[in-house]
Amino acid sequence: MRCPQCGERDTRVVDSRDLDDAATIRRRRECGACSLRFTTYERIEAARLIVIKRDGTRQEFDREKLASGLRKALTRRPVPTSAAEQAADEIEAVLRGEGMTEVPSSRIGSLAMAKLRELDQIAYIRFASVYQSFDDLEALKREVDTLYAQWSPKETAR
Repeated sequence: MRCPQCGERDTRVVDSRDLDDAATIRRRRECGACSLRFTTYERIEAARLIVIKRDGTRQEFDREKLASGLRKALTRRPVPTSAAEQAADEIEAVLRGEGMTEVPSSRIGSLAMAKLRELDQIAYIRFASVYQSFDDLEALKREVDTLYAQWSPKETAR
């Protein structure tokens, strides 16, 4: 690590501490040449996750894009404001946990739909109507009917 003042490479670690949930390490360093003390932060860089789109193109996974889509579906629904962020985190964790470096966009979509189905049925239908791009009202009605058939009376307590 170079000293920010003199550029010397000879620095030593004076103190080291875990921050957050041990995902970040804070290190106090001291320059061997000019004795300046400074702080550095180290974070684990996750492996790149590539999304294979329906048309065959590839792009890097964008967690914020996923969270934005979930937020849109959950707009004005009786769920916590952090629900979309938490769902996006859980979906990303599942994808990374599978150990694959490339994932089809359909896998991400199905995980998002499953998460929304747990959170809120209306948000699920909103997302599904865009994601599955229903051809007509009959196709949308079939999806609502399927959801309604799986619905249980205990969920009315929500």
